[in-house]
Amino acid sequence: MFTLANLITWIVVGLIGGTLAGRAVTWNKAGYGLWSNLALGCVGAIIGGALFELLNLLPSLDKIAISARDILAAVLGSLLVLAIRWAWSRWTEETGGGLG
Repeated sequence: MFTLANLITWIVVGLIGGTLAGRAVTWNKAGYGLWSNLALGCVGAIIGGALFELLNLLPSLDKIAISARDILAAVLGSLLVLAIRWAWSRWTEETGGGLG
């Protein structure tokens, strides 16, 4: 069941993961900024968490409430989102903008 504690956990993990991914990509202490880091990290946490569950990666790190596995999944998921965003922007520049 989804609880307020789950929401707080996802926000904390998302903020940490998004900030670390933003710093890794921008080489800037603030990354993309608070709200962008949070959004990036939450999307990354969902994607990374799903991939880690699907592939059964590092199940032994899942022993703590906010586990190292959760943060690692959020960072890797955020980096994946950033890579897709970068590839999409490159593709739209080359094709003249969009799908058509």
